[in-house]
Amino acid sequence: MEAGEGKERVPKQRQVLIFFVLLGIAQASSQPRHYSVAEETESGSFVANLLKDLGLEIGELAVRGARVVSKGKKTHLQFDKQTGDLLLNEKLDREELCGPTEPCVLPFQVLLENPLQFFQAELRIRDINDHSPVFLDKEILLKISESITPGTTFLIERAQDLDVGTNSLQNYTISPNFHFHLNLQDSLDGIMLPQLVLNRALDREEQPEIRLTLTALDGGTPPRSGTALVRIEVMDINDNVPEFAKLLYEVQIPEDSPIGSQVAIVSARDLDIGTNGEISYAFSQASEDIRKTFRLSAKSGELLLRQKLDFESIQTYTVNIQATDGGGLSGTCVVFVQVMDLNDNPPELTMSTLINQIPENLQDTLIAVFSVSDPDSGDNGRTVCSIQDDLPFFLKPSVENFYTLVISTALDRETRSEYNITITVTDLGTPRLKIEHNITVLVSDVNDNAPAFTQTSYTLFVRENNSPALHIGSVSATDRDSGTNAQVTYSLLPPRDPHLPLASLVSINADNGHLFALQSLDYEALQEFEFRVGATDRGSPELSSEALVRVLVLDANDNSPFVLYPLQNGSAPCTELVPRAAEPGYLVTKVVAVDGDSGQNAWLSYQLLKATEPGLFGVWAHNGEVRTSRLLSERDTAKHRLVVLVKDNGEPPRSATATLHLLLVDGFSQPYLPLPEAAPAQAQADSLTVYLVVALASVSSLFLLSVLLFVAVWLCRRSRAASVGRCSVPEGPFPGHLVDVSGTETLSQSYQYEVCLTGGSGTNEFKFLKPIIPNFVAQGAERVIEANPSFRKSFEFS
Repeated sequence: MEAGEGKERVPKQRQVLIFFVLLGIAQASSQPRHYSVAEETESGSFVANLLKDLGLEIGELAVRGARVVSKGKKTHLQFDKQTGDLLLNEKLDREELCGPTEPCVLPFQVLLENPLQFFQAELRIRDINDHSPVFLDKEILLKISESITPGTTFLIERAQDLDVGTNSLQNYTISPNFHFHLNLQDSLDGIMLPQLVLNRALDREEQPEIRLTLTALDGGTPPRSGTALVRIEVMDINDNVPEFAKLLYEVQIPEDSPIGSQVAIVSARDLDIGTNGEISYAFSQASEDIRKTFRLSAKSGELLLRQKLDFESIQTYTVNIQATDGGGLSGTCVVFVQVMDLNDNPPELTMSTLINQIPENLQDTLIAVFSVSDPDSGDNGRTVCSIQDDLPFFLKPSVENFYTLVISTALDRETRSEYNITITVTDLGTPRLKIEHNITVLVSDVNDNAPAFTQTSYTLFVRENNSPALHIGSVSATDRDSGTNAQVTYSLLPPRDPHLPLASLVSINADNGHLFALQSLDYEALQEFEFRVGATDRGSPELSSEALVRVLVLDANDNSPFVLYPLQNGSAPCTELVPRAAEPGYLVTKVVAVDGDSGQNAWLSYQLLKATEPGLFGVWAHNGEVRTSRLLSERDTAKHRLVVLVKDNGEPPRSATATLHLLLVDGFSQPYLPLPEAAPAQAQADSLTVYLVVALASVSSLFLLSVLLFVAVWLCRRSRAASVGRCSVPEGPFPGHLVDVSGTETLSQSYQYEVCLTGGSGTNEFKFLKPIIPNFVAQGAERVIEANPSFRKSFEFS
């Protein structure tokens, strides 16, 4: 966008800034204040105190950002914000800065940044007498004919003095002599020209050469002087002076003309003949700049360029050329050289104020103050300033080619944290020249973004029976801000359910959001729970957000099936009656079991593990129904004992067994057969004890012998070590020749024992005579036997 544009409607907040800018412009346009200092004053010298002129107190200088700015890149003054003193930044040379121009004035501005205000001022540099008059030609040659009548004047070369005013050249003197006296004449431009006036006629034969000392004096205190030798050669009579074709030559030459270019040709003629008519050309009253810039051919009168021209330094030259014939007579003409400006200087940009870092969310904030200049003239020196169109900044022109760079819209660091602004300054010359000045503006962060979780809700899975302090998952939140504004801490928020003991269930790492289970979880007690997690940044003020975390407890196969029916609690067994006339598939009973686990860990299957008569009964695998597999016959024994294995589908699977007692009867009207006569209960109990002790001793001896033999074989055959330690449970029907401790000379099948050698447990202990099927003779069954003693003898289980 162009600096002159941007006349769009502005919000009310910007009216205050515009008011102060206009106020600064109005004050800047007032009459400038004047200050003065003598040249060659030392750097750091006091010039003036600006407090009164600025109308400020000392404490306001730093607050308002007072500074001194001047045109161009060189700063001659410095401003002390602590005292309000204006000091010299360097030693000033009036002749270098202003040359012959008087008065020598350096304009500058006092800039107050907050609010923006300009004060125009001028520093006048007073001349001191630090230069002596100097004759560029240390010897001045005059050829004067002896025929010249007394009273004739001869213009001689003047002296140069760089000082001005009273310190400049004020007087000339000449050494005492009989032939000449000195006459001073003022030219049209106010320059004092020395002239020699002939007092009496010359006689070449008497004195062919006269030497005089010319002294130039200035008006300083004390005065300074310079001298030159005036050598006068007395010539023979020459009665015609050279005459130029034109007394004034006006030429224009581009400033980029190469060295050696022809500027002009002057021509003069003399009516005399011989040596009196031979003309030579030379500079007359030429300054040092002219002698350095131009070269004059003494024979042809051709004026040539000796060095490069620079319009920005000197725009015009006035060259006086003198034509002298062989008799010493001379004539003069003037060549007026005008240097034509070319667009050979790009614009210059001087930055006065620059703020490199600004907070976001600010608007109408001053970023930079700078000035633009071009040493060219006309359109070549007029400039246009602009920046990129796609930036939230705009340029405002101010006074004296000053510009301000202001924020147009609020910035957002999260959208863009750095702006590279290119200020382009273009002049209106042909061809157009431009410069680009790059500045970088960094947008500092403001805590305007709350942390954001990567998910609005998290679902975590934890297998039950976990170890305490287990890492169960993580939550994560990010913050678009930077620095401490983006540092996130995590915390557990109070649960919505006041009965949930959240503090004893989980904890969170405040730095990284890792979640840990504080205790072992039990799926059967708590299947799932949820809580909220908060994320808070460390900005000011703090901003936070929250997310929902749901923890699902995964079931583990840690519960064995439990048989509900028939009860397996060691009480009197329940006997199921089966009519002998039952058809195949007859439903005898149903084993009912449950599992505290869930899913496939609770899927139960049933199978018949042991039976008195295999093939007579079967168990349905999925529902536990016990049914007959074939027709019953009279040959089938009346009492049957079934062991049903209930197994879940977990990994590894868990199981339980249920023992069923079945009784085959001919009809439900006579379910019980008469039992044989029995001895009194007390005698029967004593006999049972004796038989039990004898049986145990026998079995123990056999078992010990078997174990010794087994160990010996195991030591010889280590290759079969993997088979050691497994307990074998008898399969199929139980042997019927065991001793019955109830008094019937056989061992009841209710007292089967497991013999197992434990291997690899570290203790090598024996499990000896451990019942693998619980005795279901409970109190209820005992009451039945006591009521009918013959029942047990007649229906003993085989």
